[in-house]
Amino acid sequence: MKAVVLTGITPAEEVQLCEVPVPVVKPGWVLVKVHGFGMNHSEQILRLSEIEAPYIQKPVIPGIECVGEIADPSDSTFHNGQRVVALMGGMGRSFNGSYAEYALLPVHHVFAVNTALSWDALAAVPETFFTAWGSLFECLQLTKADTLLIRGATCALGYAAIQLAKGLGCKVIATTHRESKLPLLKEADEAVLDDGKLVGTVHWITKALELIGPRTLHDTLQVMEHGGIVCNTGILGGVFTLDGFDPIKDIPNGVYLTGFFSNYPTQQVMDDIFAFLDEHGIVPSYGAHFPFSQVKDACIALDSHQTNGKIIVTMD
Repeated sequence: MKAVVLTGITPAEEVQLCEVPVPVVKPGWVLVKVHGFGMNHSEQILRLSEIEAPYIQKPVIPGIECVGEIADPSDSTFHNGQRVVALMGGMGRSFNGSYAEYALLPVHHVFAVNTALSWDALAAVPETFFTAWGSLFECLQLTKADTLLIRGATCALGYAAIQLAKGLGCKVIATTHRESKLPLLKEADEAVLDDGKLVGTVHWITKALELIGPRTLHDTLQVMEHGGIVCNTGILGGVFTLDGFDPIKDIPNGVYLTGFFSNYPTQQVMDDIFAFLDEHGIVPSYGAHFPFSQVKDACIALDSHQTNGKIIVTMD
């Protein structure tokens, strides 16, 4: 089969397909014929730096998510040809991931799906919509009555969160730091140019999805209504920790701070996501679509950060 195999630091321009054996099935694992996958920033980090970490078993096929069908169910309850999605659980790091025509995956991170979505639309779902769903509904406990602030909304996760929140029926205020990207937030009720300080600019915020991260988190906390919840899910601002953070002084009284970690998907949550998409007629959006034969170009697009939305790859 064809696959991307990493043995060391690999800039996007050096990504290439090579021939490797189709994985041999073993108990507790299923063989998935990959029809497509979404691309993620963590895969860029793997290629450009993390690949040298001692816990990465090299060579490794990258890719933390995929969509496809069961090619060999092994000892699981799946059946041949069944549509599935898979994500996280060590994909593309602890074991080979999805940048391949077939992937051998642990059964506990493979999930059956019942959907009429095309393979390309389906490829935009697993990691991105799972993270958006968990952030909005598990952490923020979003309701139709809420006014939701999505800070740093012009990214794949931001677009997914807008689609889900508008499907629910709540008011959405979305921000971007680039004026040229304001038109990309047309599905939100209000698009706001973000200069790093929203205090005095946005009002009546009951829930906030913070995708810029620690760089703007303190400011986001200050715009919340009493009883409001902030979920820090992203780190687009390039600041990863809150140095000198004082939770007593920096979190306003009656405001709540949480975060979402996307490493624990379940069949029930995936069922809920696809039922919601179907009920509300939501077709997941994506920013660019490449055939697998052009996966190098997809990696170049990922590294350039110029694509507006999710980058997906489907098999030729």
